[in-house]
Amino acid sequence: MIQDAPNERETVPIRNLIRVEGTVQGVGFRPFIYALAVRLGLAGYVANDEQGVIIEVEGAAPALAEFQTRLRSDAPIVACVERASATVIPPRGDTGFIIAGSRSNGPHRTLIAPDVAACGDCLREIFDPTNRRYRYPFTNCTNCGPRFTIVRDIPYDRQCTTMAGFAMCALCAREYHDPADRRFHAQPICCPDCGPRLRLVASPRSLAIDERGAGTKKTADPIEAAARLLACGEIVAVKGLGGYHLAAAAANESAVAKLRARKHREDKPFALMVSNLDQARVLALIDEAEERLLLSARRPIVLLRRNPQAPLASAVAPGNRFVGLMLPYTPLHHLLCEAIGEPIVLTSGNVSEEPIAYRDGDAMERLGSIADWFLTHDRPIHIRTDDSVVRAAGGREVTVRRSRGYAPAPLKLPLPARRPLLSCGAELKSTFCLVRGSSAFLSSHIGDLENYPSLLSFIEGIEHFRRLFEIDPKIAVHDLHPEYLSTRYALGLRGIELMAVQHHHAHIAACLADNGEYGPAIGAAFDGLGYGADATMWGGEFLIADLCSFRRAGCFEPVPMPGGAAAIKEPWRMALAYLAAAYADEAPADLDVFRRNRSRWDAVAAAMRAGVNSPLTSSAGRLFDAAAAIVGLRDRVNYEGQAAVELEQMADAAERGSYPARVNGCGAMRICGADLVRAAADDLRAGTPREIVAARFHNGMADTIVKVCGFIRQQHGLDLVALSGGVFQNLWLLERVHQSLESLGFRVLTHRRVPANDGGIAFGQAAIAAARDSTDR
Repeated sequence: MIQDAPNERETVPIRNLIRVEGTVQGVGFRPFIYALAVRLGLAGYVANDEQGVIIEVEGAAPALAEFQTRLRSDAPIVACVERASATVIPPRGDTGFIIAGSRSNGPHRTLIAPDVAACGDCLREIFDPTNRRYRYPFTNCTNCGPRFTIVRDIPYDRQCTTMAGFAMCALCAREYHDPADRRFHAQPICCPDCGPRLRLVASPRSLAIDERGAGTKKTADPIEAAARLLACGEIVAVKGLGGYHLAAAAANESAVAKLRARKHREDKPFALMVSNLDQARVLALIDEAEERLLLSARRPIVLLRRNPQAPLASAVAPGNRFVGLMLPYTPLHHLLCEAIGEPIVLTSGNVSEEPIAYRDGDAMERLGSIADWFLTHDRPIHIRTDDSVVRAAGGREVTVRRSRGYAPAPLKLPLPARRPLLSCGAELKSTFCLVRGSSAFLSSHIGDLENYPSLLSFIEGIEHFRRLFEIDPKIAVHDLHPEYLSTRYALGLRGIELMAVQHHHAHIAACLADNGEYGPAIGAAFDGLGYGADATMWGGEFLIADLCSFRRAGCFEPVPMPGGAAAIKEPWRMALAYLAAAYADEAPADLDVFRRNRSRWDAVAAAMRAGVNSPLTSSAGRLFDAAAAIVGLRDRVNYEGQAAVELEQMADAAERGSYPARVNGCGAMRICGADLVRAAADDLRAGTPREIVAARFHNGMADTIVKVCGFIRQQHGLDLVALSGGVFQNLWLLERVHQSLESLGFRVLTHRRVPANDGGIAFGQAAIAAARDSTDR
């Protein structure tokens, strides 16, 4: 049989110049390109430069076409190809393909990958007694390991990371320079002969105590020794990728109680680390979506439904139906979990409300009064990064805290910014965001900007991002609240244009941008507090908003906050305010919330009526606080949102009853939240179980939101709804509102990549500023 001769197009060599932008440095992308080109018989080179990766590739047209397809479809799991543009250039007759040295001829446009969980290949090595990296806790390759937390500058080469002080041994150098090796150009490459060393040291606290036998003996294996200490009830500070954690045996009542007392963390749940999925299933009920989240290369903490029979200390997550679990994400964690053989508490290494400790000296000073021992090492961490927190809702990932594994990967804005900008976020759950074009670089979670260490972390983080991504902002965006430290920081900048953005507009904009939408939409922004355009405290808002502007379409009827900020810490004060509104100042004396606070009730009520330190608020979060106090859950909280969290957990899922709330006005509507409170109080006085009351309150809130959205649609013809604000982290509320709105033909947007809470405010501010700047041309 005579075969057709190949046509000229298939045989004449063609050369393409391909520029690839995105997260393509430090993720094994060049070795991947090398292997792909060799497999397809192509010649040329690949190199890093200031914009990403540059490729010149030469060969037959069919092979070049397949190369460009596979460049995207087969890229390493941690790579993210945002753009790949190809230009035909004259052939050069190359006979092979090489990886060339890095180039830098202009401003940096490349991206840095987040830190990545240890891959299967590296894990097999550390548990293989015949491998030279057996039990080595810093094993990594191009597919896994530290990235963002060790980078000092770009391009992402070893000399620009905290591994610069560790000279490669001959064997590591051979792997590093071998294009066929998976450690080819793996910048953190190391082994026991040339890499960081682990050590176990006593804390200042332990040094001040007499020797106690077990654990004080020297050992050749710090991990085995640390595991024995944990098993004996000691607290061990463990240096991870982005900072220190505090570890304790999760089933040990005294150890967990001791950790809680020393950390000054009264009730807020601790995160746990488990060895594997089997161990996780003993502690929690896990569906397929949650399993995917646990196993993802990002390795976040996943909020899961707690197994009522879980063998955990009661102090791990007191009174909570959920538990936060994560799987090991570094070889050190894998080895430690294997050695102890049981779940461990692994909580941020800090005193409550402070940023996580990441420098060794600072960690010893700040954590020395908490930890008994330190499992540490000599590889510096350049930038602190806390663990990320996610949950599954409706089968998809919902971000609660965006940090390790996610940051600093850029988020795409619906409209690109004409000029580079900085958005400074809010006060609680602080983040900042730098923007270049359509790329928004949202920082890791910092914490609450209510103390100097957190403010310093905020300022240092901004400077690092500016340097790393070479962004010199021309606009600084800030919240309207004049007392926020983030606002004060922005106002203190010189030579930069300032832009103020209302808090709840930023919430809705964050939700719109998170879904690639511009608006307009009906925005339900429900949170604790935010400074309103009228200088009052908002928080239960219905807006008509797009990325440029908004107007207030409705809100909850404002009530006083007796004692101002004290009402945030003491929900009974909000119960007093709502009961006064519901019963015309004659709150029933037979309610338990009145009896529990009788000694202060009259004085606080008198001050409220006189308008003394009782600012008005429309906050939905404060309304939840009032309901929680009335049902007897909590008169004082120990962390933000605690009362509302416990109210959600108390609610009887089978209850379908609902409390009604009046909606007054046809323009700017006012919702009577006091109606919900009165109905709850009347039910309690009639002997209705608290679980039923909590459920009816939730259902009433959901029905009210749906009703108001319906009114706004009738008036303005909008069928797009965006749900944002920390209150919508309440899954009961979110799912009922979402389902009801969709059943009525609304298109509903919820958060995915950024948190609904104040951790998403900086992203929303950035989206608004970019849209305003792009339309001001």
